[in-house]
Amino acid sequence: MTRKIFSFLAVGICICSLCSCSKPSQVEILSPDGQIKLNLSLNENGQPFYEVTVKDSLFITRSALGLTAKQEINLSEGFEIEKTVSDSKDEIWEQPWGENKTNRNHYNEMAIHLKNREKVRLTLRFRLFDDGIGFRYEYDIPSTDSLLITDELTAFNFRQEGISWSIPASAETYELLYRKLPLSEVETANTPFTLKMANGMYASIHEAALYDFPEMTLRQQGNGAFKAELIPYPDGIKAHKANRFTTPWRTLQIVPEAVGLINSALILNLNEPCALASTEWIHPLKYIGVWWGMHLGVETWKMDERHGATTANAKKYIDFAAANQIQGVLFEGWNAGWESWGSSQNFDFTKPCADFDIDEVVRYAKEKGVVIIGHHETGGNIPNYERQLDKAMQWYADRNIRYVKTGYAGSFPYGLSHHGQYGVNHYQRVVETAARYRMMVDAHEPIKDTGIRRTWPNMMTREGARGMEWNAWSEGNPPAHHVTLPFTRLLAGPMDYTPGVFDILFLKTRHSPRRKKWNELDQRNSRVNTTLAKQLANWVILYSPMQMASDLIENYQGHPAFQFFRDFDPDCDRSEALAGEPGEFIAIVRKAGEKYFLGASTNEEARTISIKLDFLKSGKQYKAVIYADGEIADWKSNPTDYTITEQTVTAEDTLTVRMAAGGGQAISFTPLTPL
Repeated sequence: MTRKIFSFLAVGICICSLCSCSKPSQVEILSPDGQIKLNLSLNENGQPFYEVTVKDSLFITRSALGLTAKQEINLSEGFEIEKTVSDSKDEIWEQPWGENKTNRNHYNEMAIHLKNREKVRLTLRFRLFDDGIGFRYEYDIPSTDSLLITDELTAFNFRQEGISWSIPASAETYELLYRKLPLSEVETANTPFTLKMANGMYASIHEAALYDFPEMTLRQQGNGAFKAELIPYPDGIKAHKANRFTTPWRTLQIVPEAVGLINSALILNLNEPCALASTEWIHPLKYIGVWWGMHLGVETWKMDERHGATTANAKKYIDFAAANQIQGVLFEGWNAGWESWGSSQNFDFTKPCADFDIDEVVRYAKEKGVVIIGHHETGGNIPNYERQLDKAMQWYADRNIRYVKTGYAGSFPYGLSHHGQYGVNHYQRVVETAARYRMMVDAHEPIKDTGIRRTWPNMMTREGARGMEWNAWSEGNPPAHHVTLPFTRLLAGPMDYTPGVFDILFLKTRHSPRRKKWNELDQRNSRVNTTLAKQLANWVILYSPMQMASDLIENYQGHPAFQFFRDFDPDCDRSEALAGEPGEFIAIVRKAGEKYFLGASTNEEARTISIKLDFLKSGKQYKAVIYADGEIADWKSNPTDYTITEQTVTAEDTLTVRMAAGGGQAISFTPLTPL
């Protein structure tokens, strides 16, 4: 649903570099509040360049634009500006779920129409928001039927030095630890690429509406200047395109405070409205699942004496979900093909293992009021998955299984990459096929989120970063990781991090008789590198509309702190990042119905922050249940020390939030009087 506040269209508005010009060589556009200005000009060769000024201070210096092709067709030079078309929009739009169900889309747009000697027509479309810019290329090339794109020339040349948070560019994975580096020391980066400039402004480079194109990464050109790098096919070609095509939006968020990056809707606003005829079948949910035990080695994916996805185990998890206000249960390893892992990875997506009676599990779950989350692990064997895709989705739909987790933990065939055009198109094919069968998707080893959930809201959540499982078989994710993700990976969209491990030191499973090969993991000192209170806080901080309590269910039985997850509602109406700095700390509040949930966490440093409760409804009293680090809590030495206290609060109050090293705090707010 979209409610327009203001819309204005003006055709042919140009700003000339010389007043006597019949065809301008320079145009500019301002953000609605006038604080961000973008200037576009052509050099002596007719190549477009842009500059960005923020509050009258140059932010992006003269930076190139354009693409190149294998054919002898010039896509970047020889252009003249034929005309400009300006547009402004201010609208409110709604989505069926999201960090914020209601969003404001307010921008000034300029479409700059160019043509060169080879009759290549290029429209550079710029949109300026109060918190950043987006631009894309729209090509029309009548002299050919198709193109082989070899490069993108887009540059981001920052005028000042700055500090950045990023992971190295990779064609295959985002599961890397974030680095805090001076801007000039970053060689390559995936996006979102987050920066704090010397003048105190924050920025993040990313992209929006990524379809039928390889992902954009960044490469240092020297002195804080970056150029777009597209993920190639094995032969070096970046993209195969028809003679008329539009690229994804290139985005640059610009804000005065770090939390402004999180509170921005710029990426979503650059995506098209919902493409689905109806969305009443799309629902966020909380879930548990047969999953963590495999990473710990207590259970296995394949059918053997330790097989996790058995009918008996499924019923145990369903019973726990029904008793604890948890809507869904995930089962990994339920189908044939896991025995082929490490070779052809040839899964059958409609053949259950002999010890998993899926029809009985479905019947039992329905009786208990619990939904099942299906699982399609491909192992990277995309041709095998696509051959079965429609049949597999129909097979689930026939059993009223409406959620599916996909996985791509393996190499794609023929040297193709996860993040190239082939991979992008495959991931989108899955989303659209799922939509036809009214299926919701949770994608692991995915292509990065670029806001397509606005257009395809059945694309619920995805992994795309180092998640919880890394704690089970490596040195794990450091405390700073969880307070870096909101300012980096989560700027792209929801993440299925799978928080919520209570057995932080793995004491209950370390010497389990079902555990094998634990000695190897002992040598790595595997554990979860947080306090227990921070695990609770991460359910709020690490946003996902499908939020998991990932630990073995026996570790939740009778645990007082698990009440927070019972009360928690991932179907939030409104969210706000209240305070934070990348890699240091974060505090976020989310409103769901009449309740509010606050999560705060810190890095390796203990800290205390003050949080004003003015996000609560004025004039009402709330019961605040506070799950906090204990007095002697410490992520290294005493991670499970916690307290639970209650107090009555109003919007006029300020809470002091104390967090231990590597710790956090989670608070639920429930109204005491009817609203």
